[in-house]
Amino acid sequence: MRNNALNWQSKLILLLVLPAVSCSLVFETHDWLQVAPAVVYFALGLSALLGILTLALRAATPFAAFTGAVITAQLMFATSAEPYHAWRTYLIAVLAVSLLAFACTRIGRAKKELLGLAEARRGRSAAQVAANLGAAAIVSTGIFEDLALNIQWLPHSAAALLIGSLAAMAEAAADTVSSEIGQVFGGRPIMITTLRQVEPGTDGGITVMGSLAGAIAAIIVAALGAFAVHGDLHFFSVSLAGAVFGLFFDSLLGATLERRGWLNNDGVNFLSTVSAAAFALAWITTFK
Repeated sequence: MRNNALNWQSKLILLLVLPAVSCSLVFETHDWLQVAPAVVYFALGLSALLGILTLALRAATPFAAFTGAVITAQLMFATSAEPYHAWRTYLIAVLAVSLLAFACTRIGRAKKELLGLAEARRGRSAAQVAANLGAAAIVSTGIFEDLALNIQWLPHSAAALLIGSLAAMAEAAADTVSSEIGQVFGGRPIMITTLRQVEPGTDGGITVMGSLAGAIAAIIVAALGAFAVHGDLHFFSVSLAGAVFGLFFDSLLGATLERRGWLNNDGVNFLSTVSAAAFALAWITTFK
């Protein structure tokens, strides 16, 4: 009942993410059509193909698959450059997040169903997709980049925003993997705020195994994303640091605001990815 009462948060996240990313996508499509139409064909085509595949695997609802395709196309446009190669965009990072989530949600599914923790068989909703990948897409939009450049708050703003975007994606992967693996192999979790043992699935509960698995997932996504855009070791390490920060911030939100009924899971996930991007950007600003 509590989750139903907070459904407005999920709808708000979707209303925040989808229109903003869609508008940016329209402008990006127009701009790239003028200089490199192939970029548009690959970005929209591969994003649509990923959405269709996700739907075929029943990993998401139809609207969720559409939302994911829009977000993927935006992230591909944001990281496109000449000479163009589709695998040299954030498509590779999105694929990593999706595959890690798909695989981990199916590991030990019988045990999760017994505990009442398994993901719905119909797949993820559009709000869940927006909550996990929306922050990464918004940070990468041209509108956000223009704002950063105009007020000169970051060094090398375009690259910095891509680091923040990658940190948000790596955090989304880390959060999903840590939760799914921790529930199956982590044993009895402890509450992040009190270090006392709690029941599996308790908001704010963490396990050593789950945290390690989450960190490994963050490393994979951050490494692939940095490779895709020719990022250096600094690019990778700052993205990873933001992801790890967001992973534990997620548990802290779960232990406090979510347990009190002030945030639902989508709200926690969205704010955690935002915190990952913000941490990465703050790091760059502080140590520029």
